Amino acid sequence: MESLFPRYAGGGWKTVAHFIDGFMSLTDRLRFFFGPAARVDSSLPVVHKHDEFEQASEEELTHFVVETDTSGHHYAVRRDDLEKEA
Repeated sequence: MESLFPRYAGGGWKTVAHFIDGFMSLTDRLRFFFGPAARVDSSLPVVHKHDEFEQASEEELTHFVVETDTSGHHYAVRRDDLEKEA
């Protein structure tokens, strides 16, 4: 049976080396197009912006309660459903 990639058939480490070389070449071209990756000081705290979308999602999450079963799995349950069961 012929290999899908006859050029690399049986190459072993050559195939891996070719893949890595191609990947690095691709990232170099992307860096040229998009610019270098932004690096920030990792010791600085993360700044969370409380915009309208975040406030709306926090308000929606107040309608849920997280419960844990005997196996340790966590589930979100609507508060309305808990009130109906009680």
